[in-house]
Amino acid sequence: MASTSPHRSSGGDPPSSSTPLISSPTSPASGSPGGPLGRLTSLRGAARFIRRTGSRSLMREPSVAVRETAAEHLEERQTDWAYSKPVVVVDMLWNVAFVAIAAAVLAASLGESPAVPLRVWIAGYVLQCLLHILCVTVEYRRRRRTQEGAGVEDFKFSIVKHLESANTMFSFIWWILGFYWVSAGGQALSHDAPQLYWLTIVFLAFDVFFVVFCIALACVIGIAVCCCLPCIIGILYAVTDQEEGASEDDVNNLSKFKFRTMSDADKLAAGIAAPVGGVMTECGTNPPVEHILSAEDAECCICLCPYEDGVELRELPCNHHFHCSCIDKWLHINATCPLCKFNIVKSNLHREEV
Repeated sequence: MASTSPHRSSGGDPPSSSTPLISSPTSPASGSPGGPLGRLTSLRGAARFIRRTGSRSLMREPSVAVRETAAEHLEERQTDWAYSKPVVVVDMLWNVAFVAIAAAVLAASLGESPAVPLRVWIAGYVLQCLLHILCVTVEYRRRRRTQEGAGVEDFKFSIVKHLESANTMFSFIWWILGFYWVSAGGQALSHDAPQLYWLTIVFLAFDVFFVVFCIALACVIGIAVCCCLPCIIGILYAVTDQEEGASEDDVNNLSKFKFRTMSDADKLAAGIAAPVGGVMTECGTNPPVEHILSAEDAECCICLCPYEDGVELRELPCNHHFHCSCIDKWLHINATCPLCKFNIVKSNLHREEV
């Protein structure tokens, strides 16, 4: 993006998420605070890390700000997706399957005598699954009631939130304890209690796989936000309901410009000595409204591509401008400027009232 006037978002960074990096292994889809890795590691934190370590050499400040805004939007959508009905159903079935398998193995291994308390560990794992099911059910119902406009019991929700956080911490400690017991028992466990031993190994291995998968997915999304933001916007545009975005009329009411590069002769004729990237000429105006852009501002902060001769640009009421193809999809998803968070829908409503 470039700006015809130096509007920049100057607000401080939002507080970082307190969600632990390694969360409850029994909850593949939850996004509750302090809950499992359904809420992937903070994308905003990744964007801020890039700002602090290398943004000045890799990207200009506005480009980093756009990516931070996109990361915030993804995090907001993430929790909504985690508590959508299909994901919650799959999560429930997954955890119920864990409980059923554990119960079957415990019943079939009554004659086994492990040297370490593997039965206790499996029972604790089952307890984590049941607590997770309870917390997800309560949170899902709370969200449904909120959407329907019904009242919500804040005290009850607070208890469940703290219970999920405690379950997260307990699951992490419990995994370490299970790994220690399996290691301490050695190969003898596979002979003395093969069913308990292999079930414990499977549960431990699944937890490691799930944590690695979630961290890797978060890294991929973070890299995509920083390096290929138009791809992320295109995916969001295709899969979201766009209830929070601007309508087609709202977008079409915004000013559209044609970009034209300036030759050396044009610069001499205009008496311009400073480096100039080109001129934005508003479409459909007579006489034409023009804005001269510096070389630094003649770039779209969403796709990081410089403006080419003849390309169409869209200018928002806050004076920030982008490629039409980039900003139009963003506005259909989120009706705010990705740089300063100016809401174009509220701006249009205000103008209509005036």
